[in-house]
Amino acid sequence: MRRQTLKTIADRNRRAIMGLAAATCTLALWAPQQAFAQESWPARPVKIVVPFAAGGTTDVVARAVAKDLSEMWGQPVVVENRGGAGGNIGADAVAKSAPDGYTILMASGSIVTVNPHMYAKMPFDAKKDLIPVTNVASGPQVVAVNPSVPGKTLKEFIAYAKSQPGKLNFGSAGIGSQVHMAGESFLDAAGIDLAHVPYKGESAAYPDLVSGALQLVVGNIAAVAPYVSNGRLRALAVTSATRSPLLPDVPTVAESALPGFENTGWFGFMAPAGTPTAIVDKIHRDTVKVLDKTEMKARLFVAGMSPVGNSPAEFAAAIDKESAHWAKVVERRKLKAN
Repeated sequence: MRRQTLKTIADRNRRAIMGLAAATCTLALWAPQQAFAQESWPARPVKIVVPFAAGGTTDVVARAVAKDLSEMWGQPVVVENRGGAGGNIGADAVAKSAPDGYTILMASGSIVTVNPHMYAKMPFDAKKDLIPVTNVASGPQVVAVNPSVPGKTLKEFIAYAKSQPGKLNFGSAGIGSQVHMAGESFLDAAGIDLAHVPYKGESAAYPDLVSGALQLVVGNIAAVAPYVSNGRLRALAVTSATRSPLLPDVPTVAESALPGFENTGWFGFMAPAGTPTAIVDKIHRDTVKVLDKTEMKARLFVAGMSPVGNSPAEFAAAIDKESAHWAKVVERRKLKAN
């Protein structure tokens, strides 16, 4: 009886050892395959979704980086514009995409730091459905007006706006967009109120500003500068702490009329939740390499942007901090989108 018991125990031990050995072999074979799959990414075209119309700053930055990433990866990196709902439509499309790295969002900051506080119903959860990859670039906005608007300086414009309650309006890239919030932040600090006219992208607002249908846009410097250079718009001030090399003769909002005022926009990569960490890290590393190129720095400089390239963890922390800030602004300004 004892011999049978010992034999049974021995058989069980042998089976356990054999099973463990088989599992170890399987794991050993699986690990290199996974590593190979991640190392070979991308094996097909990558899509960058810009959640605004073509021609705006988000689009400009995305296309500049896409070109160099395509050369580095040996695969087409295609930019697709899907505007609407302050960037929510394009962002939602990415949030619901396969988490394989082949669909990336070029987000402007407001999509994940403002919209969750502005929209009563969001089609996605910015915190749970998207992964921060890296902040690609940042830059200031410009308080720009139609040349026919009275006021050569920011102080004069503020005085004029106060004398015309309910008669002036300002355009943006959509409700809750970065350009919208830059405008709201400026109006709040200046103590003036203009009617908000949202568009499906920043670039769509400028023809109406040039024609005089709009009086003001606090737009991204890359989009505004060409209109200022050819005289179709007047730049009153930049929103950064210091003057921009792109418009060196234009004073800051702080030095012009509102001490301490500062507002900058950013544009960063985000991926669907569940995207493998190895792929997220690769996109981050390769984007940093692209941003470190002299040619790219020059390209961004011309657009009034500065390269960032922070880590996914640093980017996530910055988003959380900015989100808390905009939550207070949205509440104070009583802003709602739906």
